Amino acid sequence: MHTPEIGEIVRDTEANRLGQVMARESNGYALRPVRGGIEWTAQPSALEPLTERELLSARVAEANAGSRRSGR
Repeated sequence: MHTPEIGEIVRDTEANRLGQVMARESNGYALRPVRGGIEWTAQPSALEPLTERELLSARVAEANAGSRRSGR
């Protein structure tokens, strides 16, 4: 089982979504969508690390979302 770090982007296999780990909670991990949005809780057993290619793609999406929010 993967033990994610705070700030790491992971795949939630139950929700079929990518999310950034925001906190470790008593009932799992708090994840935030890479492009922003409402956090959700995921079970530790459902979390997988991303491949290098997936991580790069997620970081680009995050940067693009940030530039749209700031109006650049």
